[in-house]
Amino acid sequence: MDWNRVEGNWKQLKGKVKEQWGKLTDDDLDVIAGRREQLEGKLQERYGLAKDKVRADVDSWYTRQNW
Repeated sequence: MDWNRVEGNWKQLKGKVKEQWGKLTDDDLDVIAGRREQLEGKLQERYGLAKDKVRADVDSWYTRQNW
């Protein structure tokens, strides 16, 4: 996967990320700034999920995006 697309289009994708993971705050999204590791860390923190589950969820979300 080419995560650079997410980083490059973060401003446009923040809304989609917030739709998927509503517990993330606007401040969280600003801190994440399109970086996958930051996104996964915040998701673990907010949802209390295991790292493997978060990684699978992010992969699934990424593949559903219309690039």
